[in-house]
Amino acid sequence: MTQQHSTRGRLDPTVGKARAMVGALLGIKTTGKNLPVANPPLILVGCSGGPDSLALAAVCAFFASRGEVRVGAVVVDHQMQEGSAAVAQATAAQLQDLGLEPVVVRTVDLEHDGAGPEAAARAARFGALEETAQQLGAQTVLLGHTMDDQAESVLLGLARGSGTRSLAGMRERRGKFLRPFLGLRRSETLAICDALALTPWHDPANQDPAYLRVRVRNTVIPFLSAELGPGMAESLARSATILGHDADYLDQLAGAEFEKLAQRGEDGDQQAQITLPEKELRGLAPALRMRVLALAVVELGGVQPSLERLGSAENLLARKGSAGPVQLAGKVSAWRISRNQSVPHEGRSYGKLVLKRST
Repeated sequence: MTQQHSTRGRLDPTVGKARAMVGALLGIKTTGKNLPVANPPLILVGCSGGPDSLALAAVCAFFASRGEVRVGAVVVDHQMQEGSAAVAQATAAQLQDLGLEPVVVRTVDLEHDGAGPEAAARAARFGALEETAQQLGAQTVLLGHTMDDQAESVLLGLARGSGTRSLAGMRERRGKFLRPFLGLRRSETLAICDALALTPWHDPANQDPAYLRVRVRNTVIPFLSAELGPGMAESLARSATILGHDADYLDQLAGAEFEKLAQRGEDGDQQAQITLPEKELRGLAPALRMRVLALAVVELGGVQPSLERLGSAENLLARKGSAGPVQLAGKVSAWRISRNQSVPHEGRSYGKLVLKRST
């Protein structure tokens, strides 16, 4: 097992910092007397073999050695490059040397649905992590994303013209997935690997300018740092934290409004639909109204609609022009009942926006 100390026998300060981050998120102390438990819970580390996730796995091995948790790992082979199976096996061997158990290698096939290879790889990776965690009974999966990854996500969100949630970047906690290294720089994970004599794999795709994220990493952020001063990654990550708090609060308010306004039911063909009262919708602040509409779409099995599509639904509320239907996302459409239709004014649909997903 790799020793988690420097050559002088002292704990490397960056390793200590990383331990504190992981311990804080897991609610486990990093110092003091060991408190082993009879049946320690299993946590998993999603590890590609790169510096970030390998450093995370090594830090987590420390907690496994204290007996308070068991730590395993999942290595996902995306089959995107020649020799990926060998990389996955070498990573698994290094993780086993660290004392992680179990170490599972999952080979996935990517489903290209027009969203691009990065999105397909991400979907396949999270699917494999979720399935493996369920099979092994793990309630927590740790991911090695760093502050640099967060900064890149914020800039990519700005480039796409995204909203608050996207600009908030990656959450520290999202369901069973935890990201304890969002306060750590990428250079620090490299330092951890060096201090613990680890051999990380450097994915050549991370230097391929064909990927937008790589261009942001290697060109855009260095340019902004040169022109605006150092600390760009920290500033962008700080903005993500602030926007994340704002987005959480707005989502909470919107969820409460949605539950208050939404009327769920079926149409004559027994298809699920949701109706929302127009007057009450118009009375909501735009930030809440857009979220309420989006919640209806998602509940009906659609996907998060774009701003343009949500705007089309909002136009129905103005009762000017067409009564619809307008297409939102994921085969969900919305329309309003026109006044010249023979619908009782006190009926279920009059004065309401109707959303339904087609089969």
